[in-house]
Amino acid sequence: MKGKSKIVQLNARTIATLSVLVAMSLITFILENLLPPLFLPGAKLGLSNIFTLMTLFMFGPASAILLIVIRTTLGSLIVGNLASLIYSLSGGLVSLIVAIILVQFVYPRISLISISIASAIVHNIVQVLVFSLVVENTYMISYLPYFALIGILSGLVVGMLVYLVIHKIPTSFFEKVLNYEKNIKEELI
Repeated sequence: MKGKSKIVQLNARTIATLSVLVAMSLITFILENLLPPLFLPGAKLGLSNIFTLMTLFMFGPASAILLIVIRTTLGSLIVGNLASLIYSLSGGLVSLIVAIILVQFVYPRISLISISIASAIVHNIVQVLVFSLVVENTYMISYLPYFALIGILSGLVVGMLVYLVIHKIPTSFFEKVLNYEKNIKEELI
């Protein structure tokens, strides 16, 4: 991506690929919701963000925003927790904005994994702050350092998985699916 916005043509192949990424993200979100929280109530690895980060790098900011909105809305409806929509959507959108800014202005001087970690930390901080505002209780703010640490862990895991996917999937796959040039791996890494 190298600091430049990508304009992706919405042809049938692109729409199909985005749909698969949204579906995989939603399935991951639902499955992770079935697992017990990590260390603190509500703390998760956020593995569905693998697909958000991939979408950001493969299709650009608009597609990644669309993915987050669809995943969080449908995910909240499916798991029956509409209250979490406020926290998930606000955290997801703000953290994606941070990732977009880092990709546009700092990447590749900082790694994809660093972008993932920064995004995850921001995601957790925003969720805690929004929760504190909604319930009108500042007690949850005392958990910010712990959620920041969990953000480092989750950002590291998500970033490493996206990095591995980008390196292990043959360039020919991206060329066929996305009509990218032959040096896509160099652009994404």
